[in-house]
Amino acid sequence: MFIGFNMEQKPDLYCSFKTLHYCYVFFDMDSTAQNRFHSIKLWPPSQGTRQILVERITITLTTPSILSRKYGLLSKEEAQEDAKRIEAAAFETANQHFEKEPDGDGGSAVQLYAKQSSTLITEAVKRGPRVKQEQEEITFEPIAPENKKVVFDISKGKRGFIDADEAKDLLKPLQEPGNKYTKICFSNRSFGLDAARIAAPILASLKGQLTEVDLSDFVAGRPEDEALEVMKMFSAALKGFDLRYLDISDNALGEKGVRAFSELLSSQSNLEELYLKNYCISPEQAPKAVVELIPSTQKLKILHFQNYRTSYEGAIVISELLKKSPILEDFRCSATWVCSEGGIALSEALATCTGLKKLDLSLNNFGVEAGIALSEALATCTGLKKLNLSFNEFGVEAGIALSKTISLLTNVTEIYLSYLNLKNEGSLALVNALKDSAKFLEVVELAVNGITAEAASGLAEFIVARKESLVKILLSENELKDESAIKIAKALEEDFPRLTEVDLSFNMIRRAGAKVLAQAVVSKPGFKVLNINGNYISDEGVEDVIEIFKNSPDLLGPLDDNLGDNNDPEGEEFDNEDEDADEDKQDE
Repeated sequence: MFIGFNMEQKPDLYCSFKTLHYCYVFFDMDSTAQNRFHSIKLWPPSQGTRQILVERITITLTTPSILSRKYGLLSKEEAQEDAKRIEAAAFETANQHFEKEPDGDGGSAVQLYAKQSSTLITEAVKRGPRVKQEQEEITFEPIAPENKKVVFDISKGKRGFIDADEAKDLLKPLQEPGNKYTKICFSNRSFGLDAARIAAPILASLKGQLTEVDLSDFVAGRPEDEALEVMKMFSAALKGFDLRYLDISDNALGEKGVRAFSELLSSQSNLEELYLKNYCISPEQAPKAVVELIPSTQKLKILHFQNYRTSYEGAIVISELLKKSPILEDFRCSATWVCSEGGIALSEALATCTGLKKLDLSLNNFGVEAGIALSEALATCTGLKKLNLSFNEFGVEAGIALSKTISLLTNVTEIYLSYLNLKNEGSLALVNALKDSAKFLEVVELAVNGITAEAASGLAEFIVARKESLVKILLSENELKDESAIKIAKALEEDFPRLTEVDLSFNMIRRAGAKVLAQAVVSKPGFKVLNINGNYISDEGVEDVIEIFKNSPDLLGPLDDNLGDNNDPEGEEFDNEDEDADEDKQDE
């Protein structure tokens, strides 16, 4: 097999691709020899082939050349790290390409593998040697065909201020002719005016190329006047870009911060993802600014508000935005504390978002009335897969109303219902609905709902019914006690092929319950952690549990908050014949 390269254009890279060609001539000889009269598969390469290419790239990056005389020669250590990242990025792109043509011989994937490696090697050589901190800040992303995104990300390095000189150096790859970057992430670094004056014209030069922009947390620690001016400079530079993704979260300047992006926001009609989190929002003005500035949200699929201490008026504004977003799939409006009136307004709007797949309304203190309104509204969102309604004080009545809707959500995979004050009646109504309908349920959380031993049998039946799909069972901070723990442990003796976590922390469980829970999960394949912290387990019980996990201590969560049996207000062990029988069986 021969792969053609323009060696005059890339004279420094010949040895790498000579090696790549060599590797493929002898690629998997044993397997191909026995099928020599059938089609030969050239993809994927063996691990040995990939390692040889990494080694040859390292040699290329550390060998003096025309380019290295201009840009500097990399150290062996830096070259080795770059070579690994280059090969991994090239392999990822080529493999994605191959997956689209699995019946082919892989020849086009090999060519793309080589081409990607070539481009990334050139980028590394032209970037030149860097200090250690800067090495951590640059990541190689797959350079993909036209329909693939390529990310320029400076967020991975050490958090800190960027001055003009560093900005010039750090942003050099964005100025390379023919670069393919479609997404930038400037998060976790703080731009002042000097750095912004360098960055703004560079960004402006990428018009027609960038489709995704992350400017979250990029003015941290700056005086307010300077931060707002920096935001305006970036906004002006990006004005008129046809973006699909925009994140301006964590800039903590409220309405002023949102309006500082006026030029950018007012030019966006095709946004698919918008993130505005942690903005220290005034009650309704910042959401109002978003609605006023963005001309259209018809194509919006993801909208995230978070930590907006907003009001009923703010909820009304957000509701209007929801009604103008007909294909929304992922909506987060958490920690806004809109309370009952705001919750009712949001619920009415959500009824129009029939394509929702993810919904997070946690930490909003809806209360009973809004909980019932939301439960009824979600009946139109039958495609929901992930639902988080924690910290909303629904109460029993709203819990029962929600259970009727849950029976319609047959595709739900994760459901978080903590701090809803559901009690036994509301909790049982919900788990019974999930038992009968949620065949794909992976995560269930019912923490802090006042659930007692009276609900134990219902919980155990639900757990067994969903044993094929459950990954996490989270029931912390209830009042389940030993009786429930033993019934749940009995349920967990069944085969749970996917189960990784069980959390029964802070449930007034004593020695007997702790032991049977430990015995039930310790040998499960793939299991990761049992959390029984914060219970009334005696010193002897703690020793028993540790002994059970002696061959796999990582599977047992911490016990540093265990309260001990002396703190148990009831002060008696649970008398259980089944437990004694289990102990006898174990001793035998």
